[in-house]
Amino acid sequence: MADERQKKIELAISGMHCASCAINLEKGLSAADGVSNAQVNFGTGKAVVQYDPSLTNPVMLTRAVEKTGYGVINEQVTIRVGGMTCAICAQTIETALKNLDGVEAATVNLGTERAYVTYNPSLVTLFQMRDAIIDAGYQYLGTDKEGTLRAGDDDIKADLRDKLTRVIVGFAISAVLMGMMAAPHGLMHTLAYLQFLIATPAFFWLGMPIFRAAFVSLRNRTLNMDVMYAMGTTVAYLASVLGTFGIVLDMSYILYETAIMLASFLMLGRYLETRAKGRTSSAIQALVRLQSDTAAVIRGDEEIRVPVEDVAVGDRIVIRPGDRIPVDGIVTSGSSFVDESMVTGEPLPAEKLTGDEIIAGTLATTGSLKFEARRVGADTMLSRIIRMVEDAQGSKPPVQKIADTVVTWFIPVVLVIAVGSFLFWFLVAGAGLQFAVQTMIAVMVVACPCALGLATPTAITVGVGRGAELGILIRNGESLEVSDRLTTMLFDKTGTLTQGKPVVTDIDVFTSSRSLLISYAAGLEYLSTHPLGEAILTQAGEEGIDPAEVTGFTYLPGKGLTGEIAGGLIRVGNHQFIAEAGVLVDTDAELQIKQRQEEGKTTVLVARDNQLLGLITIADSVKPSAAAAITELRKMRISAGMVTGDNQRTARAVGQMVGIDRVIAGVLPDEKENEVSRLQQQKEVVAFVGDGINDAPALARADTGIAIGSGTDVAIESADIILVRDEITDAVAAIQLSRKVMGRIRLNLFWAFAYNIILIPLAAGLFYPGVIFRPEYGALAMALSSVTVISLSLLLRRYTPPIRMMTFQTMPDPTAIDPVCGMKVNTDTADFTTTYKNNTYYFCNKGCLDAFEKEPEKFLNKKQ
Repeated sequence: MADERQKKIELAISGMHCASCAINLEKGLSAADGVSNAQVNFGTGKAVVQYDPSLTNPVMLTRAVEKTGYGVINEQVTIRVGGMTCAICAQTIETALKNLDGVEAATVNLGTERAYVTYNPSLVTLFQMRDAIIDAGYQYLGTDKEGTLRAGDDDIKADLRDKLTRVIVGFAISAVLMGMMAAPHGLMHTLAYLQFLIATPAFFWLGMPIFRAAFVSLRNRTLNMDVMYAMGTTVAYLASVLGTFGIVLDMSYILYETAIMLASFLMLGRYLETRAKGRTSSAIQALVRLQSDTAAVIRGDEEIRVPVEDVAVGDRIVIRPGDRIPVDGIVTSGSSFVDESMVTGEPLPAEKLTGDEIIAGTLATTGSLKFEARRVGADTMLSRIIRMVEDAQGSKPPVQKIADTVVTWFIPVVLVIAVGSFLFWFLVAGAGLQFAVQTMIAVMVVACPCALGLATPTAITVGVGRGAELGILIRNGESLEVSDRLTTMLFDKTGTLTQGKPVVTDIDVFTSSRSLLISYAAGLEYLSTHPLGEAILTQAGEEGIDPAEVTGFTYLPGKGLTGEIAGGLIRVGNHQFIAEAGVLVDTDAELQIKQRQEEGKTTVLVARDNQLLGLITIADSVKPSAAAAITELRKMRISAGMVTGDNQRTARAVGQMVGIDRVIAGVLPDEKENEVSRLQQQKEVVAFVGDGINDAPALARADTGIAIGSGTDVAIESADIILVRDEITDAVAAIQLSRKVMGRIRLNLFWAFAYNIILIPLAAGLFYPGVIFRPEYGALAMALSSVTVISLSLLLRRYTPPIRMMTFQTMPDPTAIDPVCGMKVNTDTADFTTTYKNNTYYFCNKGCLDAFEKEPEKFLNKKQ
């Protein structure tokens, strides 16, 4: 008997690096309650667990794996669902899916009509999910992975046509029935039977979708608005039938036109709501349609067109004018101007030359090129954007919990009010049976939790989609809510506030020669990945100097590099690193370093053994729009700060250029996270903006992490918001968009609550005898409430963050070439200049200036 109760589950495990990992995981799983056997295969990365379902379940087993220090790899699927009419429907489907063994999480978005499911494929299949949705009384329309997003459009159009037909026919019959009510009183008895014959088939045909949904809801022991609407319209119809045939009621209770008009207005509401909801997910549909179906691939010496699914990494692909790029890759030959606006939000086409990266979904406008595929299928940037937008649209921010709680209690409370109003007016107030029935029907049909259920998801769906169009990718709804409460935004310096492409501006040689100094520094920097090293290597290449051969290389994060060259120990790094090594830095060198730091430059010291060889000064220009971004943050009452590993003087200079007063300098990579935590302990809500691997901990620690799209994959994976463009103002635009979306959610919730708070008492007869709220008016108001909320959300499609409407002038390059030594000189801070033949020339030092003034033509001819 015990064996019959046992279940077996296979878990895909992440984080195992060796056989001992498998042993540790086996021990952890075996110790969990209810587990009789656990076997972990390190080779396949799978764990097979036998357990007693009465004592544990897949979710608890997943927690056991995570407690041991590993992770469970589940699959995710987005299912399109049809037939949902209100928030209760979404909750019903969520419950049906969550009841399946193997479903870890299920979230249903009423606005997009999608179910976002995380599941274990070894326990549950897509077919079981489909059956669960159908058994719950709703339509399974396939998954986005099956491409049903395109095919499903026809089903949606057919559904809209059906609803519109019912609306038109319903109102036409209502008009006929209302005309009959104007007939002479003597004909009313005969016309009552004719009304019965006309109204009966029309009523059941019009209300069939509502009755079917209500039946399924009751069968599943849940209450939704379909139950309320079915009760309201049925009461009106049955009262009319009883009045027609004189059973209990007389002819004064004939309300055929009310029953038909109620059903027509309800169907009109469904039609308008379905049509509006379809537009909320237009952004994701536009992104999906950017995906190419085929690609022109070179196989051997032949060019063949293959399905995009068959393209592999390394394939060579041909692109001609008008072609859409099928996968991500690197241009190998040719050139073209590529329109990237649909992915990055950049309005102008970008020229793509050999070595440039191109993105799937973008459009080649002129010129032909060939490129090598680097990322295909689900790994392309477009696929990742789509996946990220879908995840965000399927998430629920904390503010949604308010609406969910209200919706749970809404229908029982409304039923109590409806029955209470009937009993009050009929038994207490003595207003008559007909009025009491009308108030009960009016309360049932005017109440609308749909507006509450749609307030948050429609705004998030449209807002996240709009963000994707602007090149701002938001991971989840919670990020929107947190961004709305930000008090401080911290920026990394290099690559975030600055261009991230530093150049050598000055070289000071104290011992040895200029070429040897550069060769030593380049040799060490060649083995590092620091961005300043690229500047030194570029300078060496421009001067034709080969990097020296290095042995015993060591990288000390935040300090510098060491290595042996030609028998000597070479150190390249900051002032503190060199001084701590016992190298003497004399007064002249100290003054030179201080001056360069005050200019916002970074000085790298080069030493051999215990002797300082010279200084290499590097500058990284500030992004043209950085100052405007900081100014805009101040207007939004968000304080700005900069965290950098650079020295205080250089950091302060950059801070002054962009307008940042709070500068935290000399911070080692692993200390950036601590700075974020320190501010959070002071009750600050902190955003961190960065782009490098060393920014990942700070991005993860921050309340909102914002990664520049040109940054590393590690930084992007750690962030809550990703900026596709390498544009700092988009960080501000992301916050402005978040505030706009949260403001729209609050407005939606206000209208949804206000609508019900005002109209339910009105329908219950609170203002009688002054105001009588007829049931058909209630149905119309109900329809308009949902449409109003959706329409308010749809207005976000036109929203453009204010900072995106500003224009920024590109600052001219502040460097010139010294005609004597060929070095780059910062024209803004140069101390040595002269004018010759109406032209201004800039020099590194007085020696170069004196040499030029003696023989200017010699150096100008050499330059030419």
